[in-house]
Amino acid sequence: MRIAHVANFYGPRSGGLRTAMHALGAGYRQRGHEVLLVVPGTRDVREDTPWGTRVTLRSPLIPRSGGYRAIVRLDAVRTALARFAPDVLEVSDRTTLTPLADWARAGHIPTVFFAHERADGVLRANLGPALTHAAWIRRAVDRHNSATHARFDAVVCTTDFAAGEFTRLGLPTVTVPLGVDLARFHPSRRDPALRGLLAAPDESLLVLASRLSREKAPLLAVEAVRVFMSQGRRVRLVVAGAGPLEPRMRHLAQALPVDLLGFVDNAERFAALLATADAVVAPGPIETFGLAALEALASGTPVVAHAESALPEVIGAAGVEVRGTPGDVAAGIRTLLARDPVVRRADARARAETMPWERTVETMEALHLAALAGVRVSEAA
Repeated sequence: MRIAHVANFYGPRSGGLRTAMHALGAGYRQRGHEVLLVVPGTRDVREDTPWGTRVTLRSPLIPRSGGYRAIVRLDAVRTALARFAPDVLEVSDRTTLTPLADWARAGHIPTVFFAHERADGVLRANLGPALTHAAWIRRAVDRHNSATHARFDAVVCTTDFAAGEFTRLGLPTVTVPLGVDLARFHPSRRDPALRGLLAAPDESLLVLASRLSREKAPLLAVEAVRVFMSQGRRVRLVVAGAGPLEPRMRHLAQALPVDLLGFVDNAERFAALLATADAVVAPGPIETFGLAALEALASGTPVVAHAESALPEVIGAAGVEVRGTPGDVAAGIRTLLARDPVVRRADARARAETMPWERTVETMEALHLAALAGVRVSEAA
C-alpha cells in the first residue's frame, strides 16, 4: 500500500501526535508499505526519513498556540498527494485539512480521520465549562463532528473517551489505542545518579511530562506540591515540557520544590527521567489518550491521572485516578507511593506491555486493507 498521512500541530516540540505519526510510518514501512507525511513548518522541504517521505510546507503560526503551525495551502498538499498517488489517506486535523477528504473521495481513495482530541474538550479548556455547556455551542460542536464524520470513510479514536463526542450522536468509530516503544522506555533506564541530581534522598521524585498549556492543566501539579509542603511531606516535582503557561508556572513555583527543565529533546534523557521518577502526574482533564503516561508505565513508573480524562482507560490498575483539585492529586500521589515499590513498578510495566506499537500498526493496516477491499468500517471493526 501507499499510505499518506497529513497533519497540523506537528513540530519539533509537539508530543503525542508527532510520536504517533513516526511510529505508524516506521511500522508501515517495516511491513513493506510506502509512506508520505505532509506537515507544517517554517519552509518547504522534502526529505526521506525512517518513517517515510516527509513533505514540510511553509505554514503560518497559530496565534497563542505556543509555536504550532497550520497548513493553509491546500493546493500544495493536493500536489504532494497527487505526486505520491496514495492508496489510502490518513488525516490528523479537524481544522484546515478536512477538505482533503473530498479530494480523496473524488479519486476513490479511502480516508481515515484520526480524532486525536475532542472538539468539546478543546473549547472547554479555552472558553471555560460554563460557556462550553451553552446549548448553541453544543449544537455547533455536534454539527462540526457530524460533518467531519460524514466526510471520512472511517473515524479512528484512541480511547472510548475520545470517541464519546461521536458515539453520543450515534456515529460509529473504530477504537485503535496508541502504543509505546517498549525497548526505549524500560525500567532498566532507572538512573540513581540522575535521581541524586534531581532530588534529595528523603524527597519523593515526581515528574510532570506535558505541554504547558491550559488543556493539560499543569498548574494542578504545582498546587499539589504546595499541599504536600503544608503537610510537611518532602517531594520534588520535575517538569519536562514547555508551552504558553511556562511563565505563570515559574511564578507559582517560586519557593516550592519544583524544577522546570523545559522541553527535553534528548530521547534517552527523557526515558531515563520517566524511569527514575517515583510517580508521574498527568492532571489533564481532556486527554484523549496520554502517550507520556503510557511511556511512564513502560518505564516502570505508575501514574496519577485525572478521572475525567481517557487516562483511566490507559493506565488501568497501574495508577490512580483522581478528581481535579490539588488536594485530590496530592492524595492520589500518596496512595501510589504507599504501595510496595517493586509491585507498583512491575504492575506499571505489565500494563504497558499490553500496548506495543506493533499492535497499533497491525490494526491500522487491517483497517486500510479492509477499506481497499470494500469492507464497511463497522464490519472491519
